[in-house]
Amino acid sequence: MTMPTEQEMKAAVAARDPSRDGDFCYGVITTGVCCKPSCHSRSAKPENLRFFPNVETAVMAGFRPCKRCLATDETSRVVVLTKIARYIDNNAEERLTLSTLADMAGLSPSRLQRVFKETFGISPKTYQDAARMRRFKQSLKDGKGVTEAIFASGFGSISRVYGEATRNIGMPPKAYGVGGAGEVITYACRVTALGLLAVAATDKGVCFAQFGKDEASLVSELAAEFPNAKLLVSTSCNVPELDAWIKALDQHLSEGVPRPELPIDMRGTAFQIKVWTFLTGTREGDVLSYSEVAKRIDKPKAVRAVASACARNRIGVLIPCHRVLRGDGGLGGYRWGLERKQTLIDLERARAEGHPPDPTTTPGTKPLRLGSKQGS
Repeated sequence: MTMPTEQEMKAAVAARDPSRDGDFCYGVITTGVCCKPSCHSRSAKPENLRFFPNVETAVMAGFRPCKRCLATDETSRVVVLTKIARYIDNNAEERLTLSTLADMAGLSPSRLQRVFKETFGISPKTYQDAARMRRFKQSLKDGKGVTEAIFASGFGSISRVYGEATRNIGMPPKAYGVGGAGEVITYACRVTALGLLAVAATDKGVCFAQFGKDEASLVSELAAEFPNAKLLVSTSCNVPELDAWIKALDQHLSEGVPRPELPIDMRGTAFQIKVWTFLTGTREGDVLSYSEVAKRIDKPKAVRAVASACARNRIGVLIPCHRVLRGDGGLGGYRWGLERKQTLIDLERARAEGHPPDPTTTPGTKPLRLGSKQGS
């Protein structure tokens, strides 16, 4: 289910609207309590409200369920499961068995497996592996050697973590730990129909494609993403393929040619890569809500995580996060500006209808229909 807009949620809380119960819940930062929209507890100031799709996400964010409106067996289960999740986070390096965790939760192992996955979208084992990977990555950043980081984070096999780490962080562990040291990243900045664009690539493919106001700020962002990699500015003569890639992207934006199928070097968490990979398979002219994307990747409760993955996308246009909107059809966010996001949507919609517009003109305002081909 798609969350209402923030304005609608604030209005529902102010009116204590029971018809909105189940659509969302809210937390009050001054009390640390989360409630249903209809809760009759003392009203909080609107600026102190934080909104969540369900109680689970509110509890994971640190809020405790209201004893007045959320005192149910279901809520108690959420609290217990959240404690289990936090225990896994704090003891990720330990050998935790399903039986041990089930005893802590007061459930049978099979029931814990089922309700944990229903609540968080993954099994306790997968959750622990993710927690270990976070520790592993942090250990590398803190300067520990690869082998020391492997065992400190709880991985018992060097061969296993190399495959897991490369899949999750997009580069070998040693390179990640030193900010991409040893890698050569070539970049170029060119003016396109949608503004100045910086594209950078490793030997695996494009790892960075971002719009910006000036070359200095774009190069600074690239350096921040890969602080210890060797960055080489490209000219069309020394890396002709990179210049050709940028030209192909600009033609896609300005002349209506299909989006180029360029090699992409994705770097992120396993979940982020799953979202980005899904988005690269969406059709030009389609738009989806964050909740629809979550459902399509079999993580229906991970709506906020999908939004976060879109926000962290560093490869604009090629990973088309601009096709993801709010549930009410609003643009939501876009790290390169909402006007540019609207322009991209309008361009793709027009191409799907067979008449690409001039991208230098003001974007249209044709209503967007989620989950469907625009203009169909």
